Amino acid sequence: MRAAVARLTEAEVPSPRADAELLAAHVLGVSRGRAAALALGGARLEDATAERFELLVAERSRRLPLQHLTGLAPFRDLQLRVGPGVFVPRPETEQVAQIALDRLHRLSGERGELREHRAADGAGLRVLDLGTGSGALAAAVAAELPGAEVHAVEVSAEAAAWAALNLEPLGVHLHCADLRDLPEDWAETFDVVVSNPPYIPTSMVPVEVEVREHDPEVALYGGGEDGLSLPHQVVEVAAMLLREDGWFIMEHAEEQAEPLAARCAAHPRLTAVRTHQDLTGRDRATSAARRSSMSENTTTTMEE
Repeated sequence: MRAAVARLTEAEVPSPRADAELLAAHVLGVSRGRAAALALGGARLEDATAERFELLVAERSRRLPLQHLTGLAPFRDLQLRVGPGVFVPRPETEQVAQIALDRLHRLSGERGELREHRAADGAGLRVLDLGTGSGALAAAVAAELPGAEVHAVEVSAEAAAWAALNLEPLGVHLHCADLRDLPEDWAETFDVVVSNPPYIPTSMVPVEVEVREHDPEVALYGGGEDGLSLPHQVVEVAAMLLREDGWFIMEHAEEQAEPLAARCAAHPRLTAVRTHQDLTGRDRATSAARRSSMSENTTTTMEE
């Protein structure tokens, strides 16, 4: 363990101790805490296990993503299958999922208990994840609100293959399609739309090696100098897909909050625009509701 931490430190891995413990836990099939305790207690690995551990440490020192080496990425209470070709979900997206789930729980309460009155007759809330990647947002909704009818859209065949592993066991309907070219009969049929689209400006190459060299470019760059081409498309598509009084939320970079809020506020179909902060206080997501005949267009900033 000491040698692994030293090697990862030399390779400038951001969290060498944690990664060494997680790799040891992976090869042993135990929790990270148990692996750390075994190391402190002077336990020895069998030769084959030690060889596998050292191989994974060597790969991590080359800055291969930890999640690619273990094949798993934690997301809320889930362990998502990930690997080459799919964007590794980030912790900040968990907060976006929480805000969406809070909204869904409120909706289900307003319309009657989801399990007792809506799920039984197949008329549950309809939720769509645009640009699902590994399926993180769709999986969280399906796992934590099992009465909902959840759909997910992903344009990349590689990413969709990973999403299928995560979403099919949860009953999510996965569609391999461009979010800008969806069926016409989907219009005004969804209660909630969620999205974590690509939003990095083309000129801003990520500093983190794992992101720059291993996350697929199609999942990173949003198009245009400001990275907002695809996020703008999400706004348009969400406004078209939402039922009256439906709601959507989209993750973005901190500096994109103001222009996206303005874009939503200017949209004739949208109202109740809000900017949401992540746990570090950064503007991380924007939400808006589909305008009803009685609503007024408002823009606010709130912490959730």
